Amino acid sequence: MKMGTIKKICLVIFCFLLFAAPSTSYAKRVILRVFHAGSLSVPFKRLEEAFEKRYPWIDVRRESSGSVMAVRKVIDIHKECDVIAVADYSLIPDMMFPRYADHVMLFARNELVLCYTEKSRYSKDINENNWHEILIKDGVKWGFSDPNLDPCGYRTVMCMLLAERYYKRPVAELLLSRDLPFRFISKNNLDVIEVPASFSPKGRKVFIRPKAVELLGLLESGEIDYAIEYLSVAKQHHLKLLRFPPEIDLGDLRFRPYYSKVAVVLGDGRMIKGRPIVYGMASLKNSSHPKEARLFESFVTGKAGADILRRFHQIPIYPAEVVKANE
Repeated sequence: MKMGTIKKICLVIFCFLLFAAPSTSYAKRVILRVFHAGSLSVPFKRLEEAFEKRYPWIDVRRESSGSVMAVRKVIDIHKECDVIAVADYSLIPDMMFPRYADHVMLFARNELVLCYTEKSRYSKDINENNWHEILIKDGVKWGFSDPNLDPCGYRTVMCMLLAERYYKRPVAELLLSRDLPFRFISKNNLDVIEVPASFSPKGRKVFIRPKAVELLGLLESGEIDYAIEYLSVAKQHHLKLLRFPPEIDLGDLRFRPYYSKVAVVLGDGRMIKGRPIVYGMASLKNSSHPKEARLFESFVTGKAGADILRRFHQIPIYPAEVVKANE
């Protein structure tokens, strides 16, 4: 074989190896694992894109679930995680201090709403005063998330208890006790509902899913008529929505004392009192990449993060408030 031909073959092989090989910079990217609430899926997708543009050596890998499940994946299953963001900030101090986290950043707020579509039964008649009467009508199907797995679920139960006080009618009893094995009790001047560790609704009127966003498909397909969701989720998905009075939507800081008059006891025995909806996040103590985890936490809770959250109908807390383990 001629020398010129050999040189050409070597050049071709060199070019192939050069362009076929993975980028050196990409091969060295830090993989940052982020567990977050389902209701944060839309804004966190945009936050991931903006963060990776600013810090191109970091590859954010997000995992969505109900917030309680997100925490349990860390503390029970011991899945590798660097940053966690939950829809109820109190889960982090209650379940992760001091072993897994030494702080939580309070970075966003929300409120509960009732979502529906054009196809929903009685959609033209429902309003702030009669929504609970619509939900109990024959043929109407509605859903919310599992209180044991998702804060939106136990907040829905709280909302129903608060509605009893607000409307002076047995709203929670009519909407929950007929189809679910929940127990109503009074405890230390609180209105309380106890939720079993595992349960199934009777019949086909009330639908329960592990996280609230999983109800959206049922709603849009017409399998259910109404779903309890967060305001941000409803707006992100362009759903029709009914806003509850602020006394029961858990979204108004002025009503903190009023919300605290109700509570839910979960299947693991934990009692959670009513409080305004506040999201929290923390970089974890056992993170494999603590520097990058703190960078992501600072980005989400900083001005850039607040702007993105606001764009997706989430109310940012900026500057974020910090709760430390020793406080």
